[in-house]
Amino acid sequence: MADGGTKTSFDIATVAGLIIGFALVIAAIIFGGSPGAFIDIPSVLIVIGGTAAITAVSFALGEFLGAGKVLMRTIFYKSRNPADAALQILQLAEIARKGGVLSLQGHLDSLQSEEYLWKGLSLVVDGTPAEEVEAIMRKDMNATIGRHQKGANIMKKAGDVAPAMGLIGTLIGLVQMLGNLDDPSSIGPSMAVALLTTFYGAVLANMVFMPLAGKLERNSGEEELLNSVYMVGAVSIGRQENPRRLEMLINSILPPSKRVSYFD
Repeated sequence: MADGGTKTSFDIATVAGLIIGFALVIAAIIFGGSPGAFIDIPSVLIVIGGTAAITAVSFALGEFLGAGKVLMRTIFYKSRNPADAALQILQLAEIARKGGVLSLQGHLDSLQSEEYLWKGLSLVVDGTPAEEVEAIMRKDMNATIGRHQKGANIMKKAGDVAPAMGLIGTLIGLVQMLGNLDDPSSIGPSMAVALLTTFYGAVLANMVFMPLAGKLERNSGEEELLNSVYMVGAVSIGRQENPRRLEMLINSILPPSKRVSYFD
């Protein structure tokens, strides 16, 4: 049987992208000759604290506190080549075609790492009608997609709020500056707050939150494709369809570069 369970992968692109992006910004600041001018505690409080607080308002407390786990899923995520999954499904379909659905009982233990596939085939082996298997698996898949989308929505919301908090900080700085024009010593700090909050907000939104939201959606799309292959396979096996037909069904949902030719 085709090998390859789901593997936890370290996404070097996410980490390297963040490091290189911030390194370039920091280098530009240092070469400008005044790195200390880009550090302002009130601006940090307004943007980071304000973004966290307002984002928390938009979600349940548990969802917001789970944002850390969401971030970790962009760095360590489970992946599998859908072509390998397709070949495994076709091999299982061929076994079921020759020996009957109950012949898959001995293969279930080897599928423990593929929880979604294991659940679907367990239902099939237990004699659950194919239509009910499809309904259950589709409901599970939609629930998983919903959880992933919720995580991406937290990142997107933070990406929307950060520039807005930067604008609020800019207005605060301008008001302070205009209210103290008779005191030249206060104009500089007030202007720093006005400009740096906009800078911090733009950096957080465009270099952290929005890219992470995009990566979460990408990873979710890959998992949805994989689970679709598993669902189509389990339902086809439950209906005891010809594995050649299953191959055509699977290839219809796989991208051209991932399509398989198991029976050719």
